[in-house]
Amino acid sequence: MEGLPVPVTAFGPLHLYVLRVHRLANTGRGHEAIAAADAYLTLARLSGDRKSIPFLMQGKMYAHLHMGRYSEGAELAEELLLIHRASGSALAEAKTLCDLAHFDVLRSRYVDAMRNLARAAVLLDAPYPGRDRRISALCSFAEAATAAEMYENASASYEQLSEATSAFDLVHAMTLLYWGLRLEHVGRHDEAGERLRRSAEITRRYTDQRPDDVGAAAMLALALAKLGDVIPAEKIARDAILPLRAAESYQYARMAHLALGISLRAQGALAEARTEIVAAGELCAFGGRPDEKPIIRFELALTALAIDGGQACRDLFDAVEGQTRELWRMRLQRVSMLRQARQQEEADAARVRAEREVLRDPLTGLGNRRRFDLLLDRIDNGRLTAPLVLLLVDVDHFKAVNDAYSHSVGDRALREVARILRAHCRAEDVPVRYAGDEFTVFLRGDLQVGREVAERIRAAVARSDIIPGVRLTVSVGLATLTPNMTGEALFRATDDRLYAAKFSGRNTIAS
Repeated sequence: MEGLPVPVTAFGPLHLYVLRVHRLANTGRGHEAIAAADAYLTLARLSGDRKSIPFLMQGKMYAHLHMGRYSEGAELAEELLLIHRASGSALAEAKTLCDLAHFDVLRSRYVDAMRNLARAAVLLDAPYPGRDRRISALCSFAEAATAAEMYENASASYEQLSEATSAFDLVHAMTLLYWGLRLEHVGRHDEAGERLRRSAEITRRYTDQRPDDVGAAAMLALALAKLGDVIPAEKIARDAILPLRAAESYQYARMAHLALGISLRAQGALAEARTEIVAAGELCAFGGRPDEKPIIRFELALTALAIDGGQACRDLFDAVEGQTRELWRMRLQRVSMLRQARQQEEADAARVRAEREVLRDPLTGLGNRRRFDLLLDRIDNGRLTAPLVLLLVDVDHFKAVNDAYSHSVGDRALREVARILRAHCRAEDVPVRYAGDEFTVFLRGDLQVGREVAERIRAAVARSDIIPGVRLTVSVGLATLTPNMTGEALFRATDDRLYAAKFSGRNTIAS
């Protein structure tokens, strides 16, 4: 790769600016991230750097997410979705669907969220090249599922991620930890213990390698406290609280306070236990996960009941326990909604695949004559509009090729021409095998774009070594869709141009 002026990345030439926007967004400097993204987007559009534009928009979207500006972030996610669908990037579409679902969850729009997550899940099921993009999309799926407290789905995603990288092990351990806490609060103690033990195992491996990570230590302390291993949990939590508070690492500080409170309660130091759990609750003022407040509230009610077993405290605990079970029931509804939405998406995808197969030419994989007729019908009913150019591509002297080299060689030549057509089509263009050795391309763009694409196709076929020793060529006619023009009229105009190309000596284009 010597001689390239810039590094090869997923981004465009402005990749360093893209990384800066994402870094600002992810480090709590949202206003700076948005201002930088707006400036760089202007620069990208002026310089024609189309690759960097969606990544800059994504960084701006994440800045809105971290700032709690969910409506603005969702609008950007919708714009990104249109860009990725137009480009045909399924993994980028899946990731953006997950990000949009995350915003939907945060705005309590659960029906929309589950539909978007289901669509993303179906896209992620298909095999695609691009390991890093798949990891990124799976990560967004897990984050959206976590925001909806769908621990089952988040954990399954982290299991897949762990097969590719260990970078998400600690996040997975956190998911298992909160899942275990919630299970324990609704009385499913065996399942809770299983999740908590697994969380502790993952976290302990992590802290063995990084003993100075006090955040991970706080996670381990909380898991150990709930598992009844309260002496080491107390020590780890006491050592972690002050450094975490000093670093303003409030989520992990909450865990440390909660772990210490649970450990002290188990040892009978009830007043001190209450103080620590109250401190954990007070730190919720600095943000956090949606499931933290109900977890802390339950532990506080349990501690109050241990301090005073009177009727008032029993009534309070019963109310908190009832609320906890109701929140769990609503959580299970979301899991069920996602499962049903996914089944519907899978059924819809299967139907689309079946319909696509009916419209597919079995030899070349392009659209077939039926697809061609349907596209002409769309022109007639106004669903396919300008700017549109129709290309008619005909293989020169194809009958002579079949007669001289056999039909199997002719079929191979047709498949290669079809491959060249696909290579020069964008996601919004439709190549079709019209009949025999004739192909059409419904091309989005004006006549100038059509001429450029037609010339590239003609030149690519002429350069190819489809049949050794034989120079295979094509002639191309093209015409543009004009106002009030029917599909049949467009085809006739294109056909006339094809005959003009052939009359002028073949291996040429005419428009």
